Amino acid sequence: MTAPATPPGARRPGRYGQLARRGFTDPRAAGVLLDHEALRPAGDDGVLLDALAATADPDLALAALTRLAEAQPDGDRAVLLDTLLAAKPLRDRLLAVLGASEALGDHLARHPVEWRTLTAFDTADLHPGIEEFTAALADADDPDSLRVGYRRALLTIAARDMTGTTGFADTAAELADLATATLRAALRIAAAEAPADAAGCRLAVIGMGKCGGRELNYVSDVDVIFVAEPPEGAAEGAEAAALRAATRLASRMMRICSDTTAEGTIWPVDANLRPEGRNGPLVRTLASHLAYYDRWAKTWEFQALLKARPVAGDEDLGRRYARAVAPLVWQAADRDNFVPDVQRMRRRVEESIPADRVERELKLGPGGLRDVEFAVQLLQLVHGRTDPALRHATTLDALAALADGGYIGRKDAATLHDSYRFLRTVEHRLQLYRLRRTHLMPEDEPDLRRLGRSLGLTADPVAEVTAAWRRHTSAVRRLHEKLFYRPLLEAVAGLEDGGVRLGPEAARERLVALGYADPAAALRHLAALASGVTRKAAIQRTLLPVLLDRFADSADPDAGLLGFRKVSDALGTSPWYLRLLRDEGAAAENLARVLSAGRLAPDLLLRAPEAVALLGAPEGLAPRGATALRQEVLAAVGRAATPEDAVAAARGVRRRELFRTAAADIVGAYRPTEAPPGEGQGPALDLVGDALTDINAATLAGALRAAVQGRWGAELPTRFAIIAMGRFGGHELGYGSDADVMFVHEPREGADRAEADRAAFTVANELTRLLQLPSTDPPLLIDTTLRPEGRGGPLVRTLENYAAYYRRWSLVWESQALLRAQPVAGDPDLGARFTELIDPLRYPRDGLAERDVREIRRLKARMEAERLPRGADPTTHTKLGRGGLSDIEWTVQLLQLRHAATVPGLRTTRTRRALAAAEAAGLLNAEDAAVLDAAWILASRVRNAVMLVRGRPQDTFPTDPRELAAVARYLGYEPGAARQQDTGSGGQMIDDYRRTTRRARTVVERLFYDGD
Repeated sequence: MTAPATPPGARRPGRYGQLARRGFTDPRAAGVLLDHEALRPAGDDGVLLDALAATADPDLALAALTRLAEAQPDGDRAVLLDTLLAAKPLRDRLLAVLGASEALGDHLARHPVEWRTLTAFDTADLHPGIEEFTAALADADDPDSLRVGYRRALLTIAARDMTGTTGFADTAAELADLATATLRAALRIAAAEAPADAAGCRLAVIGMGKCGGRELNYVSDVDVIFVAEPPEGAAEGAEAAALRAATRLASRMMRICSDTTAEGTIWPVDANLRPEGRNGPLVRTLASHLAYYDRWAKTWEFQALLKARPVAGDEDLGRRYARAVAPLVWQAADRDNFVPDVQRMRRRVEESIPADRVERELKLGPGGLRDVEFAVQLLQLVHGRTDPALRHATTLDALAALADGGYIGRKDAATLHDSYRFLRTVEHRLQLYRLRRTHLMPEDEPDLRRLGRSLGLTADPVAEVTAAWRRHTSAVRRLHEKLFYRPLLEAVAGLEDGGVRLGPEAARERLVALGYADPAAALRHLAALASGVTRKAAIQRTLLPVLLDRFADSADPDAGLLGFRKVSDALGTSPWYLRLLRDEGAAAENLARVLSAGRLAPDLLLRAPEAVALLGAPEGLAPRGATALRQEVLAAVGRAATPEDAVAAARGVRRRELFRTAAADIVGAYRPTEAPPGEGQGPALDLVGDALTDINAATLAGALRAAVQGRWGAELPTRFAIIAMGRFGGHELGYGSDADVMFVHEPREGADRAEADRAAFTVANELTRLLQLPSTDPPLLIDTTLRPEGRGGPLVRTLENYAAYYRRWSLVWESQALLRAQPVAGDPDLGARFTELIDPLRYPRDGLAERDVREIRRLKARMEAERLPRGADPTTHTKLGRGGLSDIEWTVQLLQLRHAATVPGLRTTRTRRALAAAEAAGLLNAEDAAVLDAAWILASRVRNAVMLVRGRPQDTFPTDPRELAAVARYLGYEPGAARQQDTGSGGQMIDDYRRTTRRARTVVERLFYDGD
């Protein structure tokens, strides 16, 4: 293109201002082009300027028109310009396309006679379909001619779209029909290139995704599935040969569409929605497809089949495929964890978006197109089982049917319709510009300006399109969270004015799909929570969609909803409670997760519902710390009138703190924020152990003070200390652990020895009695069997007596037990001196004699043989099973007894710290240490999970399916990980547990039994 040497436009004062007012951003360049010889006499006609001013990008349209005029063959330029000026329909179509699509402008410059395509239709109601597009591509006999024919047809679709002849829904349907015709043409070309393959099979192409749903974009992968059979009359055993031929034919067809040639590419053909995805065979028989869907398919695969439609190839085989898979689609909602599976897939897609693109994603981001499509498909799959009227493959058709049936409120459906239409239209305009696949809102002003003008926003295109986009994504985001649940509330609360309301059976279906085992009870709870015009009911109606979504994502939605009703019944009239849930988004979400995670935390909360306040403030779930807890407990005990009241106060603090710890654990507050998902469980477990240890230590300190002050006042005639043992002393308590302790005392100066002994014995018994008084608070069981001589020995000894016993009678198992001894309450000086006394026993200067090593090994073997409960599975018993807690702890303790005198890091009561110190000292290699650590963490977490879920301790996995699923969820598994499989195994969770502990047992056998 050659511009005049002297721009004529420069000799026309005021022309630049006129061009700027008509929408040109570069009036000087526009003036040059308008005076270009290629546009004479069109450049002098105001009609052309008016038409250019109406386009999305007048500068782009004018430049493309000039190139098109320049490229015309001899004699055709005048025809183009004359027709352009005389025929308004052509002028509008051509310039609208040139102002919106740089890519189609390039196509017309390469193929300058194809502008005549736009003169072929003159009526606004001309909407070509598959047959018309098939005819338009009939002459294509190679990839290049197919590309040219495809873009010729695409030009007509864009012209109708940009002039408003069609809306986005019709445009999307035409694009899908053009894709269908293109696939047929590509298959025809592939068959002509390889007639032997074509004759050797029957191949059907099934359109999936937006192609199958007749709602395709301008630029999109075209999703397909291939199904093949031997040709009619083929000999027996011809199936394998037919599949090979069909695979070659399908591959060739895909390349014809997807490869880049001199004419560019059409679009990628994507077959990854086939069974087994990219790892599965490209082509299967119909029987093979059905066998896969029957046994192996995941929920999302049935969701994808909702849009399956035969588009090319053998028509009879395609119809048979469609008839065979249709029933499977409408049975998908009967699958376990159906709704959580679908919603989790949506969240996984959203999480895969790079952080710097999330807010600009039209398709996958929050409030984007996928939110609408997933919500609509979810409701279709739930209710389409019983209502055939919902079985539409196109999103807006399905949305309308859902509204007509009362499955979605009419206002919500109208809002979603408008937002979806806007977002899809924006998507079309963005892709049309360069015919590139994109779903990102632009950031540059020129792109936003062109986009806004293409949508008819001309006053301030950049601001208007940005505001409209944010408004629609916000509306979708808000409705997406509530769409599945709001009709349930309207059905039970009677709040919808006019329209069709969700019927009882449909409400029951929806609750069953959400995982509720007792939908009738769930509807009663919803009615109680959402009915009425009170402020409480209004706030709960706002909150319930979020809560119900969380409950559905749990193993026991029924328990979560029931727990919320109980909490609300107890606190619903408290202004602070309603404010907390209304204003603190995290509080409502945390409450939902806690209530649906098992029995322990809800039971603790329902005994004192005001503890729900801990779930709101960021610091609410942080551990209190040993000093603060002790001070609070002792202050409460000091204010009590009787020992019983004092211990009740101490136990009340313990209940609240147990809830705080359990809630923090459930919501993941203890996992390090920098740890990736699924990691950081070791530190989290350590924090739980520390918190539980501090809670029980403070409670014992309070009970000791109560036992003393009730009879002796401020001072006991003997110093008294409580020594934590076992997991208590190791800061490794679980939610169901007893408090293993020993009591030590020392008469004060001048005190009578017998009186001191009686006082110490009385205090120890009184402390135990007070803690075991019947109460609604969880019990703190005191276990003193690790004291010298066990149950047959004195309950309390003096420090001097302990010294004498250990000097004369101590056995090696008692030295081993003392490895985790640590003072936790009572006289701190006495506790420190007890520690000094036992250090030489637990960290022997010369290590262990060989006879002591043999004795420890003998005791361990005896314990394995005798203490495992009858009928217990040794591969899953967390304490005494193979590779369980006992295996690892005894191995570590043997290392401590043998080497702690020379390795200071081993002088710790904590198993994991001792394990790390042993690795650092070279006593075991890094791999062995990691294996033992992983097994110890997993077994400890399983025990905690079981207690949280069942509300009572147990050392094995639960057998109840819901409880097993809840344990799996606590451990971080997705739904189904605990599900029983056809093989009879316990699912992924138990398989992983067995594998982890089996590896640990191998290390234990080598280090504990075979070590030097």
